[in-house]
Formats: sequence, structure tokens, C-alpha cells
Amino acid sequence: MKKLYTLLIMAVFSISLTAQTKSLHDFTVKNIDGEDFNLSSLKGKKVLVVNTASKCGLTPQYEDLQKLYERYSSKNFIIIGFPANNFMNQEPGSNSEIKQFCSSEYNVTFYMMSKISVKGDDIHPLYQWLTKKELNGKMDSKVKWNFQKYMIDENGKLVDVAYPKTNPFDDQIVNWIENKI
Repeated sequence: MKKLYTLLIMAVFSISLTAQTKSLHDFTVKNIDGEDFNLSSLKGKKVLVVNTASKCGLTPQYEDLQKLYERYSSKNFIIIGFPANNFMNQEPGSNSEIKQFCSSEYNVTFYMMSKISVKGDDIHPLYQWLTKKELNGKMDSKVKWNFQKYMIDENGKLVDVAYPKTNPFDDQIVNWIENKI
């Protein structure tokens, strides 16, 4: 019985370590134009992953996200926007409509990906990883609304989450980018 218990503990520990070895860099997503985008191309960069929406009270955050990207992109910092229509139909447009909106209204130049689901039965695998400790090795979280921000380190590991109303220039995010935390 003691051997069985020991084997069981070792198996659970092994599974736990395996799950935690997955990183952002293990995912391939579609960019806003529908082309594959391998997130391993972002190795060595800090990445802010944000679920976005064009018809939300928080949509003006695009402006500060763009300014943040412009300020820190030369310091190996990237923002990736994932349009999602999970909250009150606030991102109803097609990828081309979203791309046009982001460009014309906010001059977005950071990475925008194809529209995905960030919660529910059809949650995208990347967001499963972002929100489940058993997959990311760091924390459980729930995407509360549009413009939730996930901070990913240069090795593709989840560091922290900033909830939707957190301004992109909040100390939590800026200090992380500038290595002050």
C-alpha cells in the first residue's frame, strides 16, 4: 500500500510539472488577417495579452495600449490584442471590420489577432492556458470583461493579470515592463 501511495504521489507530481512546462510560446494563433502566427516568435519579449472589443465602455483603452506599445516596444515589449465577443455582443464585427476600426479610430500598430472566445464552452486553448493554474503553473483567473491584461515574461510564462478597468499605464503594468517587480 505504501508503494502504491508513493507511486500515486510521484505520478501527480510528474503530471503537475509537465503541465507547468507549457508556455505562451507553445501556441500558434491566427492573426487578424487569418494567417498563422507562431507565438514562439516572441521568445525574449515581454508580452501583454489583452482581450479587446470595439463597442465597449473600455474601448478607449486602445489609445493607451498603443501609447504603451510605442513607449516600450524598443525594450522587447509586445502587445497582442485578441478581439472577443464574449461580453454583451461588444465585438460583433468581422476580423476585417475590427482591423479597420482599430486602424482608423486608434492607429493601432501592435499585434491584433483573429477574433476568439475567451470564456465558455468554446474558449480558445490560449485562454484556457491563461486562466487555469493547472495549465499555466501560476494562477487561476476568470476573464471578467473586455480589456483584461495578462503579463507574460520573456520565457513565455504567465506573471500576473490586470483586470479590465486597470489602465495600461498602471504601476502594476509599467513596473513589470521596467523590471521593477
